[in-house]
Amino acid sequence: MRYYIIAGEASGDLHGSNLIKELKQLDGEANIRCWGGDLMEQAGGTLVKHYRNLAFMGFIEVVSNLSTILKNLRFCKEDIVQFKPDTLVLIDYPGFNLRIAEWAHQQGIKVVFYISPQVWAWKENRVKKMKQCIDKMLVILPFEKDYYLNKWNWDVEYVGHPLVEVVERQQTAGSSSLSDKPVIALLPGSRKQEILKKLPIMLEVSKYFPDYQFIVAKAPGQEDSFYHEQLSVYPNVSSVRNQTYALLTQAKAALVTSGTATLETALFGVPEVVCYKGSNISYQIAKRLIKVKYISLVNLIMDKPVVKELIQQELTVENLRTELTALLTDPARQQQLRADYTALKQLLSLGGRASAKAATSIVDFVRG
Repeated sequence: MRYYIIAGEASGDLHGSNLIKELKQLDGEANIRCWGGDLMEQAGGTLVKHYRNLAFMGFIEVVSNLSTILKNLRFCKEDIVQFKPDTLVLIDYPGFNLRIAEWAHQQGIKVVFYISPQVWAWKENRVKKMKQCIDKMLVILPFEKDYYLNKWNWDVEYVGHPLVEVVERQQTAGSSSLSDKPVIALLPGSRKQEILKKLPIMLEVSKYFPDYQFIVAKAPGQEDSFYHEQLSVYPNVSSVRNQTYALLTQAKAALVTSGTATLETALFGVPEVVCYKGSNISYQIAKRLIKVKYISLVNLIMDKPVVKELIQQELTVENLRTELTALLTDPARQQQLRADYTALKQLLSLGGRASAKAATSIVDFVRG
């Protein structure tokens, strides 16, 4: 069968590559054409567009690149028509993929959406159109199934979270030691503005823990020079690039920017403090638009405060120091975290591998 898969970000490339491997296991005749990255190409997909040329973040950047975005949309539609896929598989990346889904539905193409947009947090009005133009929705967060069914009468399929298998592979592979001292991981985010807000506070905390090595995970899109001046004044701080999972394998605790990294850290079993700090205007806008109790995926999935969130004014050196001390020295806190992390992993595993379940669901759907 012929599969056309679209992912527009690094995380989509990772999950798309694992999906492609599983599709090829199930369907020996699979012909897969894709938008994504190196991992999807290595897995056996014919790469049409690299996500590096697709990722436009923020209102101003989107507006200034509007002609490129529209050109990409036109090209994508033409390419799909020429390829004549049996199904179109869209991985997250909602700004682009929901437009393609609507068009594809009008063309009579079967549409599968894998990894739901976070409509439960904001832009909930998208769901009406999604329900009309998506033939099968595969979700990776356990509460999403109830959300869609109870609120929208839409029976979506929960397949588990693909990060579980990715983390397990890394843990099995192991990694070489990054330090002679016990390690504290610092994951300050990927965008320059968020790093500038949070990393200086994280670095200051290192002064109070001289027996630990604090290691910063550098973002792929940022130059070494961007970090050098900030890190050079702290004697027990170093950095790594493209070794975030190796870092988490060895970390005794972590200070983590809100986002998928909070979930990855928990799956590695690392005690963490979740950090968020933005401009006051952005924070006030987000506070009014986003309708969730917590900012970390760990707490959202477990529906309780498993990990401490230090948000905006609460993100101070003193508060971080207090929380990190508790994570490193309080046995009761450590025991409770281990129990919660185990429960989290069980929820996300669903008794198997998410990529294999998603692939089976897609193949059965197309053949069915």
